[in-house]
Amino acid sequence: MTAFLSLDKVTKRFKNDLVFEDVCLTAEPGQIVGLVGHNGCGKTVLFKCIVGLQKIQSGQIQIANQVIGRDVEIAQNVGILLEKPGFIPYLSGQANLEQLAAIRRTIDRAQVEAVLQSVGLYHARHKKVSTYSLGMRQRLGIAQAIMEAPELVILDEPFNGLDKEGLQQIYQVVEDLAARGITILMASHYQADIQRLCQKVYQFENHHLYQQS
Repeated sequence: MTAFLSLDKVTKRFKNDLVFEDVCLTAEPGQIVGLVGHNGCGKTVLFKCIVGLQKIQSGQIQIANQVIGRDVEIAQNVGILLEKPGFIPYLSGQANLEQLAAIRRTIDRAQVEAVLQSVGLYHARHKKVSTYSLGMRQRLGIAQAIMEAPELVILDEPFNGLDKEGLQQIYQVVEDLAARGITILMASHYQADIQRLCQKVYQFENHHLYQQS
C-alpha cells in the first residue's frame, strides 16, 4: 500500500543545535504509528515540522501528494494535538469548538456535539473550560483535532490526565478513526498505549529515528 505520510532524510537544527538528522518514516492510510523517546528528544518538533509549523534544513515531508514547504506551506486536512491545548477559558467547551469550526465552516453544531459525545464531554459541553480538569481539557483537545474529519491526525501525548475510564474511551476513538482509514501519528510516554494501539513504532535515539522490530 502506498504511504499516506512519508518522511525522507529529514534534518532539523536550531542554529548550531541538532534536533534530529536523516529521519525517515512512513505511515499508510488507516495505520496507527507510534513515536517513543525521552523528553526533549525531538518528537514534538518533528510533529511541528510535519504540519509545516517548523522549517526543516533538509529532506522531504510528503502528505498524500503534497510536499510540505514546496507544494503547500502548511499541511492541509490535518488534525493536531500538540503539548497543552489552548482554549478560551471563559467560554464553554462547545463554544470553543464552535469558534474553531467557524474558521473553515465544514461542520455544524450537531457535528460538534457529536464529537463531544465521542470523547466523553457531552455532559460538560456548556461548562466553562476554566472549570475543566486536566483530563477534560485533554479530551477537548482531542475533540478539536478530530472534529473536521482530517485525513491525518497527530496526537502528542494524548492520554495525559485521563483516568481509566477516559483512557479506554479515547483508545476507542483512536481505533475508530483508524478503522475509517484515517492515518494516526502519536507519541506517548506510556508503553501500554503504544502496545495497545500502534501497528508500527519508531524510537528516537541520539538524534535519529529507528523503527522498532
